[in-house]
Amino acid sequence: MEFAALIADWQAHHGRHLLPWQNTRDPYRIWLSEIMLQQTQVATVIPYFERFLARFPDVAALAAASQEEVMPYWAGLGYYARARNLHRCAQDIMALWEGRFPPDAERIATLPGIGRSTAAAIAAFAYGERSPIMDGNVKRVFTRHFGIEGDPARREVESRLWQLAEDQVRAVPDLDMTAYTQGLMDLGATLCTRGKPACERCPVAPSCIARRDGRQQELPTPKTRRAVPERQTAMLVLEHDGAILLQQRPSPGIWGGLWSLPEFDAAGDARLASRSLGLEPQAHYELAAFAHTFTHYRLHVRPWYVPVRLAGLSAGALPARWVPAGELGTIALPAPIKKLLLGLTEAGLPGMLTLQA
Repeated sequence: MEFAALIADWQAHHGRHLLPWQNTRDPYRIWLSEIMLQQTQVATVIPYFERFLARFPDVAALAAASQEEVMPYWAGLGYYARARNLHRCAQDIMALWEGRFPPDAERIATLPGIGRSTAAAIAAFAYGERSPIMDGNVKRVFTRHFGIEGDPARREVESRLWQLAEDQVRAVPDLDMTAYTQGLMDLGATLCTRGKPACERCPVAPSCIARRDGRQQELPTPKTRRAVPERQTAMLVLEHDGAILLQQRPSPGIWGGLWSLPEFDAAGDARLASRSLGLEPQAHYELAAFAHTFTHYRLHVRPWYVPVRLAGLSAGALPARWVPAGELGTIALPAPIKKLLLGLTEAGLPGMLTLQA
């Protein structure tokens, strides 16, 4: 039996079948799940998927919403450009495609935020199209099974993997594309894992080159690790009468479109930074520093809690709003900022803090 047929048969008997985005031909639900699953584990995605779908049940509902309405339903999933592209994509589908998804992978890939592999997955699940996928998990399966060396992110290696993927689809004329596509995803996520692949349960183990040669830990070829740049910033938790001042981050950019805390130079003075916003600090308290790692750098944050008296608020170029502490859980906040603020409000401001002279 051919590689693709073995994968499809294994998926039918041993794969995942009860995920909330399965057993449907609805391209909206399939698309939403594929975008959410990029860089994110299934267990994390499930509650976000269900909550998002309850609020935006179809592409028309998503397109009609504002970005500010959408972002709270994404906050905490990270990689926020995905949410902005999701919103733009819905609007394009309504405006350019009469509210219906394009009927094939080639045209789906022209939509914002949808690459070749994601477009192929949507087309396979929604329309049964014979278009191969090639995401991170599938690259691991293919490099191991076919013994492909070299960084899979390099163009020549990736091109070879895509060609192999197309060959497997063509080799089985009556291939069940839904089962095969899902099978590749399931195999990479549950058996052919990065650390400890379960080769003894793999349906294509007898023909796997990495297993034959004992090279499971060598393939895929690891990327060359670069030093992660370190950056420093300070943030203000400005509080007045039980409300916290938030500023909306510019879009595009890190945390684009989300609400966050005002920032200032890590070597600066929290009182001066507060006054620069037109607020008069009554005291200032240094909180525990924390770090957050983005794709390209690691950010070290020194947060300060500063109760203030209102003067003439001057928030600069960014939109600003005072949010009652009890409503912070409903705002689209970056995950580390939400954790900081909810922790402080649960602890009771400013009981846990050390006053700075």
